[in-house]
Amino acid sequence: MSGVRTREAGEVFGPRTALFADVLSVGLATSLVCLPLVTAPAALSTACAVLRGAGQDRPVTAGRYFALLRQRLRAGDLVAGAVALAGLLLFAADLALAGAGLPGATVFAATAAAIAACAAVVALRACARPESLTDWRAAVREAARDAGADVGGSGLVLLAVATAALCAWMLLPLAFLAPGPLALALTAVDVRRSAAVPR
Repeated sequence: MSGVRTREAGEVFGPRTALFADVLSVGLATSLVCLPLVTAPAALSTACAVLRGAGQDRPVTAGRYFALLRQRLRAGDLVAGAVALAGLLLFAADLALAGAGLPGATVFAATAAAIAACAAVVALRACARPESLTDWRAAVREAARDAGADVGGSGLVLLAVATAALCAWMLLPLAFLAPGPLALALTAVDVRRSAAVPR
């Protein structure tokens, strides 16, 4: 197999498993950065940017992740995190109210879940957009446009979130690695969309 690259000196993993190992290391770094919660959008956006670099022969390492994160952290990232956290708390409060036995609780819970799913798709697709590194408003605007125009991609985003949540539920330590494969899935959906619609 002449097209297969051989392992270089000092390389821990072979060429077939290198990206997988890199995704897991970036996932672990992302989990650590997400711990304050308000840093979650910036952490996921940075992971997507690092993984996007794999297609351009740039290294996908935790070191590059932290270097890029140091360059881009700004007040807008914390505001985006605060908005995301407020949305999660509002959704949790809505579900608690629906579970309290109020009239029409079933319809209310279903409506709240649908709105939350749409908001999550737009937010996650915004994290995968290159614009999220510098301008969250532009990233959200483009992500909302993509979410409506690319329904298949939005379905893939929901499937990736469900898979990450299921893995974390089945085995708790996987929760610390789940952001890596999730970021890879988000990046793949965005790259797929970019290839389909040249910008």
